Amino acid sequence: MRNITVFQTKKETGRPWERVNNIEWKRKSDKVVSLKLFPEKQHQEWLGFGGAFTEAAAFNWSQLSEANKDAIISAYFNKKTGLGYNLGRTAIHSSDFALGNYTYVEDGDVNLDSFNIEREQKYVLPFIKAAESEANETLTILASPWSPPAWMKTNGEMNHGGKLIEKYREAWANYYVKYIKAMEAEGIPIWGISVQNEPEATQVWDSCIYTAEEERDFVKNFLGPIMEKNGLGDKKIIIWDHNRDVIVERATIVLSDPEAAKYVWGTGNHWYVSEEFENLSKVHEAFPDKHLLFTEGCIEGGVKLGAWHTGERYARNIIGDMNNWLEGFIDWNLVLDIQGGPNHVGNYCDAPIIADTEKDEVHFNSSYYYIGHFSKFIKPGAKRIAHETELADVSLVAFRNEDESIAVVLLNETEANKETSIELEGEGMDLAIPARSITTVVFN
Repeated sequence: MRNITVFQTKKETGRPWERVNNIEWKRKSDKVVSLKLFPEKQHQEWLGFGGAFTEAAAFNWSQLSEANKDAIISAYFNKKTGLGYNLGRTAIHSSDFALGNYTYVEDGDVNLDSFNIEREQKYVLPFIKAAESEANETLTILASPWSPPAWMKTNGEMNHGGKLIEKYREAWANYYVKYIKAMEAEGIPIWGISVQNEPEATQVWDSCIYTAEEERDFVKNFLGPIMEKNGLGDKKIIIWDHNRDVIVERATIVLSDPEAAKYVWGTGNHWYVSEEFENLSKVHEAFPDKHLLFTEGCIEGGVKLGAWHTGERYARNIIGDMNNWLEGFIDWNLVLDIQGGPNHVGNYCDAPIIADTEKDEVHFNSSYYYIGHFSKFIKPGAKRIAHETELADVSLVAFRNEDESIAVVLLNETEANKETSIELEGEGMDLAIPARSITTVVFN
């Protein structure tokens, strides 16, 4: 007989991760069971959770007192008291969440002789190193470019889209190599790279457009071979790195080409525009040997301190993607200021942790606690297990950890209290699911 621990976070009280007492196993009865778990039926293996070490996030962190800097690092990366993050994302030079446009080379330096990442030593590298020290492990870091240098692009600037000029494709592929080697010289291994952040969006910030065919050919003829040539063939290459709405079409064009697909680890997705979670399953079913990773998501439109729907959006997207073969979740900025920046074009957003750098205060949003209902209990190496449910208006997902514990996360976004009976291995339990709440049940 397993031990049961239940944690709930509900809008009614606002208190996070409350332990629910008086939950007991009972022998299977004739009562209708609305949720059955099948731990013997296992699916994808889970990589973990994390967030992005943008220059903006690192700058905000640097402006705080040592006590608050430590509090943020512990809140995210401590495995016992925090979220236990083990993934991360970096920008290959500037993104919109940087203090301005910047690159690592001088204009026109095709040979990349001037390449250096000195700028990252000021804010980003200390942030990552503090996180790795707290996590007591090397983080699994994905690096993504938002735009090539302006002189490599058809529009002559880093912002407002434009395309990579064909004659610079080799130089641009070598740029990724230089970045990886420079980061690793600083003691920060890079696990993988995406080809381009949001390659179908012309943004007012750092951006660059690729058609699916252009992305395929760049990977096949330049990025993949050049990574291998430089001894980086073990680094993962992720395509798309954009929204779910057209992920099937984009992935199909690249992965249907064997010469391109052999270099590609998998497909990255964002949550903007679409919640068509089933599209991930379509990619998985068409290319079951490839992987799926959530590479970015945030609440747009500035900071929303105290909002409850923001946490619900995180949980809804995590559950939806997990049930459709997702293997890891990387949030966007780890910490933003009270305005939702800095952002060099005013594209302010929200984050799970907000820092008031002037008052030296740290605020935790509902999204932080909602993420914790997953990351604190679903560990790297866990495998999703099958379930059958008759619960109306409650979304859920279940995983079995390597220590054989089982974690079930249930999200109730409605204004109605729900009741369920859960069956596992011939035994059961009754569970109340409050309105506007998230619940994690752990079976040890």
